[in-house]
Amino acid sequence: MKMPLHPVWDLESIFSGGSSSEAFASYLNDLDKDVRTLQQTLQQMAAPATLEDAAAYKPVLELLQSCYVRISEGSAFVSCLSAQNQQDKKAAQLQGTVSSIAAMLNSSKSKLDNIFSETPDVVWDQWLAQADIQPLSFVLNESRAQARDKMSPELEGLALDLGVDGYHGWGKFYNTIVSKVNIPFEQDGETVMLSAGQAANKLSDSEREVRERVFSSWEQAWTEVEDFCADTLNHLAGFRLKLYEKRGWQDILKEPLAINRMSRQTLDAMWDVINGTKPVLVKYLERKAKLLGVDKLSWSDVDAPVGKSVGKVTYDEAALTIVEQFARFSPKLSSFAEMAFEKRWIEAEDRPGKRPGGFCTSLPLSKATRIFMTFSGTASNVSTLAHELGHGYHQHIMEELPALNQRYAMNVAETASTFAEMIVADALVQTARDEQEKLALLEDKIQRSVAFFMNIHARFLFETRFYEQRKKGLVSADELSRLMVEAQEEAFCGILASTHPHFWASKLHFYLTGVPFYNFPYTFGYMFSAGIYARAQQEGTAFADKYDDLLRDTGRMTVEQLAQKHLGADLTQADFWQAAANLVIADIEQFMQMTENVI
Repeated sequence: MKMPLHPVWDLESIFSGGSSSEAFASYLNDLDKDVRTLQQTLQQMAAPATLEDAAAYKPVLELLQSCYVRISEGSAFVSCLSAQNQQDKKAAQLQGTVSSIAAMLNSSKSKLDNIFSETPDVVWDQWLAQADIQPLSFVLNESRAQARDKMSPELEGLALDLGVDGYHGWGKFYNTIVSKVNIPFEQDGETVMLSAGQAANKLSDSEREVRERVFSSWEQAWTEVEDFCADTLNHLAGFRLKLYEKRGWQDILKEPLAINRMSRQTLDAMWDVINGTKPVLVKYLERKAKLLGVDKLSWSDVDAPVGKSVGKVTYDEAALTIVEQFARFSPKLSSFAEMAFEKRWIEAEDRPGKRPGGFCTSLPLSKATRIFMTFSGTASNVSTLAHELGHGYHQHIMEELPALNQRYAMNVAETASTFAEMIVADALVQTARDEQEKLALLEDKIQRSVAFFMNIHARFLFETRFYEQRKKGLVSADELSRLMVEAQEEAFCGILASTHPHFWASKLHFYLTGVPFYNFPYTFGYMFSAGIYARAQQEGTAFADKYDDLLRDTGRMTVEQLAQKHLGADLTQADFWQAAANLVIADIEQFMQMTENVI
């Protein structure tokens, strides 16, 4: 790998000129025309009565998939523009254009799905049996079943159209809110204003005084915008609840479970094992409090490092570590990561004006990805980088599949990313130079277990209860904070001395409209990948090809089918989840042994 690496991504190779790109404007114009053509074609079509009639849908399906690939490319490009510079007004305008085209496309898909739902079963089965259609049978059957469970296509189309400036419009308002959030921080005798992304990094600073100071300012900053945030969440939830009501859906989890292609039994089995594992995490958090010299951990202590830090890691060092450790599991995974670094697919520079958080977005037309994060040199940053590269590899493995088979759900998307993160984290612990470094790295690894088992569980509990409250009317900012504190206290088993009341306001995931309940799929991905990782440890490098096969199937079967086919596991039972939780327990036992004589 050629060093030094450039930590700023290359967007010019996608569309030259940024948000003022003439090429991108032309691209969107052409896409808009094709989506309108698709829309008009479908308006003139009806359910086929014979197999010969069904032949007309082959070119329609091809155009639909072409449009999906191109809208994904356009949406990814605009997301990158908005994330790298929150003050880019043109990017915000482009997002509106992309959303409008996407709404038309989704409306067309809804019309096509309704035609499928009205197709006689005999004709449908004959059509699916054809060699060029059969590979899409899972997603087409899924779409047909979902269409039968919704409103009429006219009403669904209207809801999608209204959602552009309503539902999705409210979701994007978070970007406006967060761009106005500035957190004062005293540094070298001067007060500087940190962006939300920069302040978030300091919340895991090694100095407790810094963490507590930043957290206090962080809470205050989000308190000042709480009314905007409360309005936004209320309108998002209100739109969703009204839509569910018109569809005749009673269970708020019906859609997120369907989107993630998993059953309620699987979700409950996972949470049951996690709740059974929490007493072990509580012991770890109690030990951590003693190591930090406090009676009980505050919210800002949970992610605080323990032991002597390995110091700041440069971007180049992080890249080299990731590429080397990936190679121990899979040469293909390592080669992909090396390509991503060298081709500048990664935006990692620590500078003001960037959106907080990290993401990986796919460019299926370019057969590339782009990764966004703010790298400040911590071990957690290295893990985040590995995590996002895992996302990128997942897309890379699937890029030759039909577009509809590439549309995998969030829960299995998090599997590949978390698996990549585990490879790096485990390897770093095993190759630590001394006990103190080993302790710091092991603790960083356990912190992620706490996040998935407790922090994300709190988000799930909060959101579930918020929706129940929202059914009765608008929920105030104070009530939202109360629900959040209640959820955090339950999820963390009352172990914390302080909570984060305005977490509901600051967390982007609550505002995302693409996937409702953007929380439990993270924990599923973590646990599922832990189970896969346990299998990989047993089978060694021979498992790499099996892993690729599993990833390739993630867009064309349920998670239960996926686990049964590739792992021989039943996800509705506790066994698989317990095996995954045992890895967490083993890490904590090792931590407890290493710190037994430190206190």
